[in-house]
Amino acid sequence: MRRCVTLLLASTVMALSFSSCSSFKKFVNKDVEDEDFIISQLYADEYVEEKPFVPQKPVGTVTSNGKVGKLGIEVTKSDNKKLYDAIEDWYGTPYKYGGCSKQGVDCSCFVGNVFKTVYGVALKRSAHDIYENNCTPVAKDKLKEGDFVFFTNNNKRVSHVGIYLKDGMFAHSSTSRGVMVSKLDNSYWKQHFYKGGRLKR
Repeated sequence: MRRCVTLLLASTVMALSFSSCSSFKKFVNKDVEDEDFIISQLYADEYVEEKPFVPQKPVGTVTSNGKVGKLGIEVTKSDNKKLYDAIEDWYGTPYKYGGCSKQGVDCSCFVGNVFKTVYGVALKRSAHDIYENNCTPVAKDKLKEGDFVFFTNNNKRVSHVGIYLKDGMFAHSSTSRGVMVSKLDNSYWKQHFYKGGRLKR
């Protein structure tokens, strides 16, 4: 009996090791450009289950101020429509660890693609590197449309990034639901919020 248990444990460890190795090779062959990206992905945000953002007005509603797009947010004349359009283009894309396409995208690649489309700026590939190289820190109560929002995981490392919109809402690629809109006062995001950031010009 003891021998059977030992063999079972050994085979399980081997299977897990093979799976990890395959995942690692997949990263290296596709999206990884440098060692920092590999390290940052090892500290990626945990799987976060959250209820989707519920808009106050139905999608497609036309108001005196603007229109409610598929993000569920009323886009007015004072808002950056190009930003909202770029996010809508990715909205609903599933999350993929290390992914960078419409088939699956991680948080930093989603933010990078939106900023490339809207502002013509190429960002670093990981959330940590975007924070270190592409922005000036901004306090939570000073956030403006188009700012970055950064979060830490249980390892206390910057591991997740999103795009601030307005009224406490931000767009990001969530591990559980892909590209979506969340609120900063969500219990998880409130606890793990690190800092805001404004794009360096």
